[in-house]
Formats: sequence, C-alpha cells, structure tokens
Amino acid sequence: MLVVYGFTRLAVVVRRWFEISPEAVMEHGARVELRLLAPQEHRGSESAAQPTVVDQAFWRADLFDRLDRPAGEFSAAHLHPFFEGDEPSDRVWSTELRADPWGWLADQLSDVGALLEGAGLDPALAADDADDVRAAVPQIVATARTFGPEDRMSRDEDFRLTRDAAERVRRMVALIPELTSEDEEYLRPWLEQR
Repeated sequence: MLVVYGFTRLAVVVRRWFEISPEAVMEHGARVELRLLAPQEHRGSESAAQPTVVDQAFWRADLFDRLDRPAGEFSAAHLHPFFEGDEPSDRVWSTELRADPWGWLADQLSDVGALLEGAGLDPALAADDADDVRAAVPQIVATARTFGPEDRMSRDEDFRLTRDAAERVRRMVALIPELTSEDEEYLRPWLEQR
C-alpha cells in the first residue's frame, strides 16, 4: 500500500516497508520518500482524467526497526539524503532520527527546499509546494506513524501491506548465501507471491 501526497511539482510517498539484508537481518517500518512529479501534456477534454506520474526520487527516510530487536527502538532507522538516478545513496545514520523519529521527520519535511538542495537539485523546484507540504506535515507524519515499527505487526499483516514489493524481497533473498528454515518460513508469503 502506498499513500501519495501530491502537490504541484513534488510528491511525498508514505508506505509500510519490509526488507532483508544479505546478512539475513529483517527490517520493517515506515518509508517516506520525496519524489518529483513528471509534468504531463494535457490529454482529452477539459474534463478528461489526467495522468499523474510520481517519478524521480530524491530523498528517503526509513523509520525502521530490526525484527531481532525490541520494538520501538528504531534500531535500523536511517536516511538516504540523495539518489543517483534511481539508486539511493548509502544509508546515513542519525542519532537525532533515532532519538525522536517522528519529530525529526516533521522537521525534515518542513523544509523541502533544503532537502532538494541536499540532493543536488534546484530548491526552486519546491517554490510552489513548500508551504503546502509544510501545512500537510502533521497529516503526513500521522500517516507514516500508522506504518511505523512501534506496534509490531504479524508477518501476515506486514505482508498484506508490502506484497507489492514481493519481487524486491525475492531479489534481496537471492543475495543471502543461506537462509535458515525459520527465515524461509517467515519469508514464505513474499517468496510465493507472483
């Protein structure tokens, strides 16, 4: 499930995420990504439905816990301050993020111009959207909290919200030299989803 807050030129994509590292460490929680909306030519009449293309990612926050650690520690919370094409930068660990994840997220989203600049993009891209994004921050953060890791979901609940990412989970699993039978059983829904 994706929740997209679309503005004039920017979009904020909020979702539940699940992943597994090459070391077989499972992480889950809220993913918040800033993207650019790709302008589209008008099609059809003045009443025709128009395409909305949520395209280039330029910033991502992963408010994650590890499944092998107590819930609510945000033990795997990190950010990707820029992207190179479609690929996120390396993880950046932040003590401020881990100490107050939701307050930190609100502060970050309150200055999308600075996030664009930090990603190597023109902050003027946010000129029409900065105030609107700032006004929507409480709602965006509330949505992200519904996907957060504090109240641990069952495997099946996690899968229900992330089954669209099953192909990516299978790609992650392919990087693991050897899965335990317990890990295989936990991952079974993602591995079997087609």
